[in-house]
Amino acid sequence: MADRTSEPLATTGAVPTAVVPGNGDSPRGFLLAAIAYACWGFLPLFMKGIGHIPAAEVVAHRIVWSVPLVGAFILWLGRTADLKVALRSPRMLAMAALTATLVTFNWGIYVWAISVGRTLEAALGYYINPLFSIFLGAVLLKEKLNRAQLVAIGFAVAAVAIIAVDAGGLPWVSLGLCVSWGFYAFFRKTLPVGPNQGFFLEVMLLSVPSLAYIFYLESSGQGHFTDTGIADVVWLISSGVVTAVPLLFYANGAKLLRLSTIGIMQYIAPSMVFLIAVFVFHEPFGMVKLMAFGLIWMALVIYTGSMLVESRNARQAAAALKA
Repeated sequence: MADRTSEPLATTGAVPTAVVPGNGDSPRGFLLAAIAYACWGFLPLFMKGIGHIPAAEVVAHRIVWSVPLVGAFILWLGRTADLKVALRSPRMLAMAALTATLVTFNWGIYVWAISVGRTLEAALGYYINPLFSIFLGAVLLKEKLNRAQLVAIGFAVAAVAIIAVDAGGLPWVSLGLCVSWGFYAFFRKTLPVGPNQGFFLEVMLLSVPSLAYIFYLESSGQGHFTDTGIADVVWLISSGVVTAVPLLFYANGAKLLRLSTIGIMQYIAPSMVFLIAVFVFHEPFGMVKLMAFGLIWMALVIYTGSMLVESRNARQAAAALKA
């Protein structure tokens, strides 16, 4: 399966088209991905507010209400032709069905974990996930890491090990989130269709079973959209917004970054989730977790610095070649 990080990405509104040279990173991709991870970092606050609604019902509404939002965005971009091509391709539909399944599994675990007070386990899962992504990038995409990046990964490994030991082992919540999102990132990166169209394809395929499930819940009196007040209606519709917006940022950024870079950046969201779990949800936090948290941010600083140096050197080399 080809690595499409070097292919041009279609213009997405106000952000100009960017091309990643070779197998490197684009500053535009870094910015878009950072915005997505920041949104995901604040997501537990929303999920805690909607925690009285069963996780499966929340996931179904996240899917259904994402469809019109992403569809309107694609119409605004004028990219419906690409979507029509994807709909006529069995291979693209199969790939989209695979990524849709992975992201649904990930959403379900995450929503459930927040609602039952296992936010730290969710954070642990996303701390581990970048290491899994780097493993996939090295094994499947043959991505190379320099010495500074290896040092950063070493700090991250030490931090994750400390968290795992302090937690008494890796719970299934953490592993489920790690593996499902790691493979989603890999297959989503290689899906041969524009990022926005790919996400729309995913939620469109998922919308049929999701709508059927919602109708079943409402008709059997178990749903929260029509019988439990306007507040639940607002919560459930808003779930589509908090789902679609960061995924659109992520989809556009991921194809402009190496999988290993995406893996390191994924520490942003679990770090925010970890802080929310401790200082907002008041889950236990001690010096051991503080040490691990510091190591993870040290890894981020080292890796980001290395990436910026590489970007500067590449620009200088390009300027010298042009001269």
